[in-house]
Amino acid sequence: MSSLAATLGTSFDSHPLRRAFLKWQCRVRQLAMRDMQGRPNEAAMPDVILPGQTEPLGTVITILNKQPAHSVTPEMLHMARRTRDRLYVRSQAIQFLSATYYQKAAEFSDILTATFPPGSPGAAQIREAGRCRLVFDAYAQRFDLDCKVWQLAEHNSLHEATMAHNRLFNPDLPAETVVLGFEPEWAASASDPNLT
Repeated sequence: MSSLAATLGTSFDSHPLRRAFLKWQCRVRQLAMRDMQGRPNEAAMPDVILPGQTEPLGTVITILNKQPAHSVTPEMLHMARRTRDRLYVRSQAIQFLSATYYQKAAEFSDILTATFPPGSPGAAQIREAGRCRLVFDAYAQRFDLDCKVWQLAEHNSLHEATMAHNRLFNPDLPAETVVLGFEPEWAASASDPNLT
């Protein structure tokens, strides 16, 4: 998993498409937190297209995680454990994530993550393919990302951040939840309109 580890430290300015995508994602995710009470919209739910296919396997809800140096995983875990009142935790999470969380795109990893139920056949199919395209199409903007796929180990910082984020909205998420990482290859990806 050396490629995944190397990407965590990639510079924000390493590729113009990377920079444009992260800025767009921060903008649209902050809007979802503020205007949709944290419910994911199509800007966070790309189609997954496996190699050799033209039709999507389906959509996934992706998480945009901060790089380890800017992680707020401990704060998210604290929020989730503070009380058993789910509505209060959700309200606190929305307030936290809609304030300044998404304001600095340079603090985010370009490796998107998604959770799948234990034993998910879809996750197994994506993992077995080893790569896929994630096609985001929202707000008059399209990104077609060619991605390597990784199954993240529990001790991986992106796995921990993904589980902490999702438990703010779903405290019953099983410990055996599968977390996949999608690592874009920016030179093989595209946007429409072209933002590079």
